[in-house]
Amino acid sequence: MLRASIIAVALILAVARVALAANPVAYRVSIAPTGNDGLDAALAATSELRTLRGTAPVGPFGLIVRARTDVDRLKTVLDSFGYYESAVRITIDGEPLADPQLPDALARIAKGRDATVAVAFALGPRYHLGRIGFDGEVPPFAREVLGLRTGEPAVAAAVLAGGARVRTALEDHGYAFARVDPPVATLDETHRVLDLAFPVVTGPRVRIGAISIEGLKRVRERYVLARLPLHRGEPYSPPAIERARTALIDVGVFATVSVRVGKAPDAAGGVPVTFVVRERPRHAVSINAAYSSDLGGSGGVTWTDRNVFGHAERLSVSSSITNFGGTATTGLGYDASAKLVKPDFGDRDQSVQFAVNAVKQSLVAYDQTAVTTGATLVRRLSSVWTANVGVTTANELVVQPPRSASPHRYTLIELPIGLEYDSTRLASPLQDPVRGMRDSLTVTPTRSIGTPSATFVITQLKLAGYLDLHRFGWTASGRSVIAVRALAGLAQGAGEFSLPPDQRFYGGGSGTIRGFRYQGVGPVFPHTTTPIGGTAIIAGTLEFRQRFGKNFGAAVFVDAGQVSASLKLLQNVLRVGIGGGLRYYTPIGPIRIDVALPARRYSPSDDPYEIYVGLGQAF
Repeated sequence: MLRASIIAVALILAVARVALAANPVAYRVSIAPTGNDGLDAALAATSELRTLRGTAPVGPFGLIVRARTDVDRLKTVLDSFGYYESAVRITIDGEPLADPQLPDALARIAKGRDATVAVAFALGPRYHLGRIGFDGEVPPFAREVLGLRTGEPAVAAAVLAGGARVRTALEDHGYAFARVDPPVATLDETHRVLDLAFPVVTGPRVRIGAISIEGLKRVRERYVLARLPLHRGEPYSPPAIERARTALIDVGVFATVSVRVGKAPDAAGGVPVTFVVRERPRHAVSINAAYSSDLGGSGGVTWTDRNVFGHAERLSVSSSITNFGGTATTGLGYDASAKLVKPDFGDRDQSVQFAVNAVKQSLVAYDQTAVTTGATLVRRLSSVWTANVGVTTANELVVQPPRSASPHRYTLIELPIGLEYDSTRLASPLQDPVRGMRDSLTVTPTRSIGTPSATFVITQLKLAGYLDLHRFGWTASGRSVIAVRALAGLAQGAGEFSLPPDQRFYGGGSGTIRGFRYQGVGPVFPHTTTPIGGTAIIAGTLEFRQRFGKNFGAAVFVDAGQVSASLKLLQNVLRVGIGGGLRYYTPIGPIRIDVALPARRYSPSDDPYEIYVGLGQAF
């Protein structure tokens, strides 16, 4: 009977203890600083007491176990920073973890009170690197990149990074199967130094072996192999293989490209390399829409074939309705085009583009109906420089006010020559640039056959730069950006009225001076507000862009410029617009809404404000 009573009491106490342990204990953690910011950050990131506090509640016993586990975890961090004689001490409400009464004390904590977990360290002396060597034959170029010096603190991350650099250097010089193991470390407690010996096996020096492509469906294998900047027999080089992978991504027909390298060299000493590709859907349809208070609304659709004949030829056919309303328009217009791009035309870094375009515009300045055709050769000079040259013909009918006047028919033959620089490292112009520059220079000799006929040269220089304030440590990367742009254009060889109206320069609108209606800046016909256009334009913008949270942002800007007969800055014709707007950032680019107004209204035709809505930044 007595035995049964004892067993029953023991069971009751065990059940009670389990019940108490099941009740989570709220706690807060205090980790003593060590005086080393990098070490403090590593300790905080490693501590499960801190990282699991809000997501994994524990009872009294669980909290003690978590704290004991942290002792070992934090000691490993201290060792990795060279503090091999250090100690970690953790207390809960001032009591050591070994106190047998601690579980019961935690179970009795009053509701609403947090237990205090204090983590303290006895660092002891810091060990430094002593002798540093290699176990195995290592070429001099690989020894030089180790980057470790006797006397430096014995930080594990730095030691392992040095070994990784040696392996990378060996691979880059053709030792594809080189192995660099973690160093054998010998602790000298007397002198408090750590001696290191890196085991290294270089293996044979090899070359690129057979190159194959897997996953092709419509794209021709011969085209892919010809485009690769990698060839059998070349020295093995991971950077060269990565450049080849990137070259395939740049083709535009592959969704993914991965690389599989052979595990051993073949009989000829070559390493097989296989590129595994997944083709993108051949066809795509996109819809576009935009609105501004001066040009009104527009919308259209684009159909694209990414691989017309199996060699990554790209055909795009688009059609848009334009000028739906707007203060600078007098009726609906359209813009329809077809464009075929043939990549690798004669060379891997060269492409040719054929285009035909039909456009109708009904603007305050003029009405235009035109059909243009052209061919352009594009040459990639480097990762940032591109050159192009082409020939374009246009047949157009232009009517200028008064609309009752006879229309002018023009045939234009143009030979545009261009040079572009882009260091923003973005795949699409719709993406948000935060650093680098986008610049272009275009010189277009033109022969205009009509009434009157003329021969002239139009030169345009466009500059845009982006400065991320993270560069100065002021904000997080990409959050605060100063953007500037400048535009200069000059028509030489023909006077204002000798140029076809659509070849003249006009100011106003989102591309030049916001706050003024499209084509609203520049000379006007006497006693009217109808724009004439000019032979020169100067414009510039200063804009500050700030992101908020994950998807939102804002911008404020100042635009200024003039249209005249010279590139000299003329005070009496300079126009200034100011404004701001909101941004909503999407994966394909920011949706932009800007409101701008003229700093001063110079004529009754100037609108009190302009609104611009579109995809992508203004520049």
